[in-house]
Amino acid sequence: MAEPEQGLSTAEVEVVDLCRELIRIDTSNYGDHSGPGEREAAEYVAGKLDEVGVESRIYEKHPGRSNVVTRIEGEDSSRPPLLVHGHLDVVPAAAEDWTHHPFAGEVADDCVWGRGAVDMKNMDAMVLAVLRQRMREGRRPPRDIVLAYLADEEAAGTWGARYLVAEHPELFADCDAAISEVGGFSFTVKDNRRLYLVETAEKGIAWMKLTARGTAGHGSMVNDDNAVTELAAAVARLGEYRAPVRLTPTVRTFLEEICEEFGIAFDESDVDATVARLGPIASMIGATLRNTLNPTVLDGGYKANVIPGEASAQVDGRFLPGTEEEYFEQIDRLLGPKVDREFIAHLPAVETPFEGGLVHAMQASLLAEDPGAKAVPYCLSGGTDAKSFAKLGVRNFGFSPLKLPPELDFSGMFHGVDERVPVDGLRFGVRVLDRFIDMI
Repeated sequence: MAEPEQGLSTAEVEVVDLCRELIRIDTSNYGDHSGPGEREAAEYVAGKLDEVGVESRIYEKHPGRSNVVTRIEGEDSSRPPLLVHGHLDVVPAAAEDWTHHPFAGEVADDCVWGRGAVDMKNMDAMVLAVLRQRMREGRRPPRDIVLAYLADEEAAGTWGARYLVAEHPELFADCDAAISEVGGFSFTVKDNRRLYLVETAEKGIAWMKLTARGTAGHGSMVNDDNAVTELAAAVARLGEYRAPVRLTPTVRTFLEEICEEFGIAFDESDVDATVARLGPIASMIGATLRNTLNPTVLDGGYKANVIPGEASAQVDGRFLPGTEEEYFEQIDRLLGPKVDREFIAHLPAVETPFEGGLVHAMQASLLAEDPGAKAVPYCLSGGTDAKSFAKLGVRNFGFSPLKLPPELDFSGMFHGVDERVPVDGLRFGVRVLDRFIDMI
């Protein structure tokens, strides 16, 4: 057990080592059946919980793709539990691209560096540190907490959240709300004013395989039924299409709040221009203004002088809450009658109102540690395990609190190189989460 430094709690000290040790376990997810390190990471978490008297269970659908779940009893177990979940896997990283080795967990420039420092071993460590200290001190939460450390989030959760929701829904059946990743981090407006972006919505995911079929033949012949030509034209139409702006309730609220803070007009006739003025988070917020389609993979043929009978492509599609039906109708119009589509992954869009007791607890816990804080809702352009838990009626919030230096492009480090999280940010997060748990 880490010894507290002067003025710091045990959890504030311990969170740094927990984050470093989790980063050192290579849990890279390559999108196939392999999950190197996920079992090791799950056993590490289970061991840390066991040290403070919390029994947990490891669940696996596929060998090595491990999930840790436990239930921590609160003062009033008649109330619906709060689900706190995080994923243990990370996207792969090439060491030669990094300033510090992505799996060394080094501390440099007052930051913890490594793959997962941002997504999302920072939150994994903060939750573990807080709960370990609370258990050592005998401080039970006001209600039960269901704690889940999950596999495979980076490849749509097949072996993680989706498996548990499908085959072990009883673990979460009485949970009414959840907190997890990609929210609660600060965005500096001015010296003494920071907005903390709480994720209350996510775009849906439609990863699709497109297939065009034609008449195979010799490359020297005239061919009016060429699968490659048909596919290329359809892919070009998708790539060139720009969907209209659609302001969902979450996105509208966020833009109104941030425009008020900056003292600028919210121009609904040119929302793109408004977002462009937001600095480092403009790209993240801009992706939530409309539905998107991005071709990512092309495959067709095997020899220059052979016209193939089939060609395929893959597309990353993302759609806003409430737009799914019209989204796919538009895709089919763009593809035309000669190109078929099938899903590689299809996960729903989710959205919950920014209101209720948990939201008040988030704001109060942030204000207690940062008098310049204001929590605001935002929509995530990507996806998280929240999509799976929403199927059980769980309200999901991205609340992984971090007070960040204004110059740090935090959102730009998701899946990027040189991921790092400030040590002070981790300690801030521990304090906020501890206060938050007292209020749930």
